[in-house]
Amino acid sequence: MHTKLHYRLSRFYFVYYFFVGAFVPYWGLYLQSEQFTAADIGILMSLFQISRIFAPNFWGWLADHTGKRAQWIKLTAFLGLCGFTAVFWVHGFFWLFFVMAALSLFTSSTLPLAESLTLAHLATTNGHYSRIRMWGSLGFIVAAVVLGFMIDIAGITSLLWFLLIVQMTLFVLSYTLPEPKVEVHEHDHFSIWQVIKQPNVIALLVGCSLMVTAHGVLYNFYSIYLSEHGYSKGMIGLLWSVGVICEIAIFMLMPKIMGHLSLKTILLVSLLLAVIRFSLIGMAVDNIWMLIFAQTLHAATFGSFHAASVEVITQFFKGRHQAKGQAIYNSVAYGVGGTIGGVAGGYALQYLGGQQTFMLAAIFPLLGLLVIAFGLKLTHKQQSSQGMFR
Repeated sequence: MHTKLHYRLSRFYFVYYFFVGAFVPYWGLYLQSEQFTAADIGILMSLFQISRIFAPNFWGWLADHTGKRAQWIKLTAFLGLCGFTAVFWVHGFFWLFFVMAALSLFTSSTLPLAESLTLAHLATTNGHYSRIRMWGSLGFIVAAVVLGFMIDIAGITSLLWFLLIVQMTLFVLSYTLPEPKVEVHEHDHFSIWQVIKQPNVIALLVGCSLMVTAHGVLYNFYSIYLSEHGYSKGMIGLLWSVGVICEIAIFMLMPKIMGHLSLKTILLVSLLLAVIRFSLIGMAVDNIWMLIFAQTLHAATFGSFHAASVEVITQFFKGRHQAKGQAIYNSVAYGVGGTIGGVAGGYALQYLGGQQTFMLAAIFPLLGLLVIAFGLKLTHKQQSSQGMFR
């Protein structure tokens, strides 16, 4: 893959996930400082997942219809920046609800557009998705660690200025992304519904949704859960970073792993380890070493699971359906799954407590394990990576 193109894509992923690394661990704590209840926080945080059900499909359709991906990334990055600035002036559930709803419509669409742009470039070059995506994980780590200690020193409101600067940087970098050349595929005449209604596609999307439902609880409430058990913001940031460091390691190892294990096997093992991870978080919150071990399992519950899922989705949605395929994957898995986990997790945390909430979250990857095991039947050709991670 051309070095300059690799650098531009990697840099964009780094900054995008730098924003995610600041937002996901600490935004719930900011909302808590504004005196919102756990149920309120669950609803507000889930606006980002709800918007992922609809918004990415609209932008994905535009990208495939116009053949332009980079220009829509520029627009969503700009509108996301405009939406975020309103956070400085609004207070109270009603106003923040509308501001976060508007913000989420655009920020939730930037990633699937960037994913489809990257995958389109990889289809015509000898590139490695995992090596580009790895920089996103590194951005998450740097933000989570730095911001954790910064909040301990400067207070939670420093989060707002931090996120604003990152949003501005992301918008500037969107102008450095080149448009890819999308290859014509033999199944381009198929309608998108002919692809979606395949039993294999349905099984994959349902299995992914169940995995992300558990992670919806994690992303929205893990920091609050740890804070209530006496952990400092700096320690919370370090625990988040442990998971993402292991995520980076698994992305680097994915080419070798995919060379030895089928994609379905990777999905099944990842789901099994997710059951163990969420059970440990619920049972051993006061044991720092068990929490660290649970965080290392993020390598599987997100890293290898996401890598294998993207590979299978890429095989199902080709040619002119590529951007829509990534959008549908994001909408169903992260939109529907994340919304269920976020909203239900908020009420569970408020009425059942954190330990019971995370124990219940472990049920969802267990169900996903059954769906993938019995519902996803891949051909011999589909069982192995076709080069995206090699």
